[in-house]
Amino acid sequence: MLETEVINFEKTALVGIVTQNQSEEKLNEYLDELEFLTYTAGGEVIKRFSQKMERPNPKTFVGTGKIEEIHLFVKENGISTLVFDDELSPSQQKNISKIITECKILDRTHLILDIFAQRAETSYARTQVELAQCIYMLPRLSGLWTHLERQKGGIGMRGPGETEIETDRRIVRDRISLLKDKIKTIDKQMGIQRSNRGAMVRVALVGYTNVGKSTLMNAVGKSDVFVENKLFATLDTTVRKVVIKNLPFLLSDTVGFIRKLPTQLVDSFKSTLDEVREADLLLHVVDISHPDFEDHIESVNQTLQDIKAHDKPVIMVFNKIDAYKPLVIDEDDLMTEKTPRHFTLEEWKATWMSRVGEQNALFISATHKENFEEFRERVYESVRQIHITRFPYNKFLYPDYNDAIEKDEEQDHESEIE
Repeated sequence: MLETEVINFEKTALVGIVTQNQSEEKLNEYLDELEFLTYTAGGEVIKRFSQKMERPNPKTFVGTGKIEEIHLFVKENGISTLVFDDELSPSQQKNISKIITECKILDRTHLILDIFAQRAETSYARTQVELAQCIYMLPRLSGLWTHLERQKGGIGMRGPGETEIETDRRIVRDRISLLKDKIKTIDKQMGIQRSNRGAMVRVALVGYTNVGKSTLMNAVGKSDVFVENKLFATLDTTVRKVVIKNLPFLLSDTVGFIRKLPTQLVDSFKSTLDEVREADLLLHVVDISHPDFEDHIESVNQTLQDIKAHDKPVIMVFNKIDAYKPLVIDEDDLMTEKTPRHFTLEEWKATWMSRVGEQNALFISATHKENFEEFRERVYESVRQIHITRFPYNKFLYPDYNDAIEKDEEQDHESEIE
């Protein structure tokens, strides 16, 4: 009898608010994404709570009545984790934890950091994640010492909690300093590695998380990069040498972006983002089957601007066309108004996508390799133009050099067999 792995998901509830700057529709989009993040982290969402407010309550994020409603639901349903869609201030987190003592109180940033901690495979990725966690944790340490709050002052009882907190803060600050030095050393080593890659064009896959970058990397580079239908399946940058026709170039798969990306992660993943900064060409991969793909494009473009990589040549790669299914309006339905979600792929191509230009927009399926030859040809032409401009005397484009590469590869293959 085969043993099956049993996954115990934590019962989780989500909390978000509708404000002047965030409509109910936008909140539902964010909560959908937060639910996927929760699933990725190992949680099962039982309930969503939302409230209309002008701005978040500075004490408890939501109103007094709503926090009591949430508290009652948590107690009656055995909820183990409560996740807020926006980053909570240290005081908000502390106040909510005082009211709702039965479960863990997390915010979106904490959840993303937790997923990164699960996904970090290499020593470098673990160091980057730990630095981000320490930076996030430092102003929130007081909440860890609530067990000392009941101790009153008096002889021999003055300030034990404060002493413990200050000790912990010093430990965390020292740890942050140590991790920053460690990352600085590794960054220097990786910078040297990048500079030693020789006269080859660098191409970077960028895009929102879970759009199929790693699947595309495997299809193009014939490599074995980890792929999973979860957010942030890839944390470490993977660089592969790819040859199309007679032209070799370097292709890198980078960490996916996300809306409301914690600033701590942008800072600690500097070297990963350096792969994007130093690339000659960006392949911006988009999951066209996702209903919010336009927002995803905007988020990625904003992140590229933040890291000063927005002025590079870009090819838009609209992936997962096999999974794209437009909403359909029945012929006798005269009330429903047509929206972009009803567009066919051909109709989408006639919108702003047509202004991107035929040379800079591709529609493919990386899983089924649909339109893949067109994709390879387009990438080849773009890389070739950059290559000729940057390395005019390089021999990669000569047939005899190409023959030599193939001969070397054959010899390597024969020696492996022996």
